Parts: sequence; C-alpha cells; structure tokens
Amino acid sequence: MTFHFRKILKRTSRKSILAFGLLFAVAGCSSSFNANTVKQADYINPVAEERADPWVYKDTDDTYYFIASVPEFDRIILRSAKSINEINNAKEKVVWKKHASGIMGAHIWAPELHKIDGKWYIYFAAGEAENIWNIRMYALSNDSANPMQGEWKEEGQIKSHFESFSLDATSFEHKGKRYMIWAQYKDDSSNLWMSEMASATELTGPVIQLSTPEYDWEKVTYKVNEGAAVLIRNGKIFVTYSASATDHNYAMGLLWADVDADIMDPKNWNKSKTPVFSTNESVGRYGPGHNSFTIAEDGETDLMIYHARTYRGVKGNPLTDPNRHARVRVIQWDDNGFPVFGQALDD
Repeated sequence: MTFHFRKILKRTSRKSILAFGLLFAVAGCSSSFNANTVKQADYINPVAEERADPWVYKDTDDTYYFIASVPEFDRIILRSAKSINEINNAKEKVVWKKHASGIMGAHIWAPELHKIDGKWYIYFAAGEAENIWNIRMYALSNDSANPMQGEWKEEGQIKSHFESFSLDATSFEHKGKRYMIWAQYKDDSSNLWMSEMASATELTGPVIQLSTPEYDWEKVTYKVNEGAAVLIRNGKIFVTYSASATDHNYAMGLLWADVDADIMDPKNWNKSKTPVFSTNESVGRYGPGHNSFTIAEDGETDLMIYHARTYRGVKGNPLTDPNRHARVRVIQWDDNGFPVFGQALDD
C-alpha cells in the first residue's frame, strides 16, 4: 500500500487451465504437486480478487495463511488453506476492525502475518480517524496455535527512529538475529529503512537507510520505495520492493547482499538499476507490486504472491480503484543464482 493519491482478464486460451484449477481447489488435492515439477499453469490466477498487498505464510504443518489489504481499508482478514489454489475459495475471517476514533482509525493497509518464537504477529499500517494520513506502523499478537482462532491483541505502535509517515513493515531472521525493513517518509520521498529488533515489536537499532528512490522508474508521480519482501537463497539476501505511484507505473525493484556480509552496512547492498517486474500490456498486467514470497506445495519451489490490475486506465485516485488482485508467480533462477520473475510471461 502506498501513501499517495494511488478483474480477471479472461483469456479464452486459458479456460481449460482455469477449469482445472477450480476443480483442484474444490477437491483439495494439494498432494498433486510433485517435487521439481511445479509449473505456472498449476495455479489459479488471480488467487484472490480485490485483495492488494498480498502476504502468504506457510506454517510448519503446510497450512497456508493469506492476508491482504481490502478495498475499504477498514479491517484485517485472514484465510486458511491447504494449498495455494484453495486460498481462492477459502472462507475469510475478519480478525480485527479499525477503531471508531483516534489511532488505528483509518487506512488499514498492507497487513503481514509472521510467526515469531511460536507466537503470531500481524504488522500493519493505519492512520487516525481524525487525521487519515497520519499513518504509522502497528502490531497485533495472538498466542493461539492457529491464527484463525484465539484473540488478537493490540501491541501498539512500532516506533522507528523518528516520527513521520511510515508503513509496510516486514521482518526476517538472519544468523540468529531478527531485522525489520519498513518504508518511511523523509526528505520528500518514501525510503526503505532497516534495523535489528529487540523483540517482535521493538526496534533496537542502529537504523540504516537501505534504499531511496534514485532512478526515473522509481519516481513516476511520486518518489517511492516501499513494500519490501525478503528471500534468502543461493548465498544472498534478496529484497524486492515497489516503486512509483500505484497505477500502471507501479513496478518492482531488487536489492541484494551476500549472506556473509555485514548487512547493517549500506555499502554491502546492491541495487538493480532497472525494474525486475513491471507493467506488460501484451499480457494484460498493469502495475504489479507489493509482493511476498512463499514455498509451493512441493516444499522446494519459490513462489511470489503479488497484486496487479488487468487494465491501464484507472479512473480517479488509484486508491479508490478496488481491482488490484492477488496473483501467484512461480520463480525461476538464473545461472548466477538470481531470481527470474518472468517479465515477458503471462500468469
């Protein structure tokens, strides 16, 4: 989700694939995926309509949990499924609603679900009911074994190193330490920041600026780096992020560092000069971004869950257009161990 003033493309050639996918979802045949045989055509797309900023967490019992922004920006929802395709028809549960007044009272954006030290956490952004753009990062927690059950308790604001517009918190563990990456407004742009964490809801510092908009494709309409997601593979820490306005100009960038480097030293991070995933009119994909990563049913294949529209001409403010749908993309890897997102390929 971005702070700016920001369904299905039904292709006849894909009807048979969609029909198979729906049958797969209804039957619940999650065991159909075999190791090293996962293909893009195995998946229903979109996996969830009108759900932006999608995040999928695969638990140790192979249950998938889906969380995302809803067009009304007024609540946090969860879905539970035994396969990616089953997310499509999974019953949705509202686990938290915005406040009627005060903080956490508007613009409930980009929730993420994490399991940290055996406890569930949801990171999300929210404005105030009386000042909807005074957006900060917050957390919920739940000590139930199943995040669809139990009570979600408010943990309050996640405090960064300064007070300003902040959102899109994500967390990851590396070499026994936990880190948070988030987007925060400073010097006329939304930048990515990173800090070590003292706990699941507290930053300990120091804080580094991981990335700031510097290339033209990151500064269309607005200067934006946001929506980070972490994938550690092949001796590297990869961080995808989204840039520019949330219309058809929205696009994904890539940062990376070696796993053995000091990741709190900004000099050890590299950045792609061009987007790694962006609008492709020839396949009907517009403004892809704000992704997450998960593992396929085979336990090996990396998947990217992201949102996009199927048309270019958003009328009015992109924030009021509900048609950003959650989609699934099978990730390939090149000879250098870098992710290949398939810019030229349809879903």
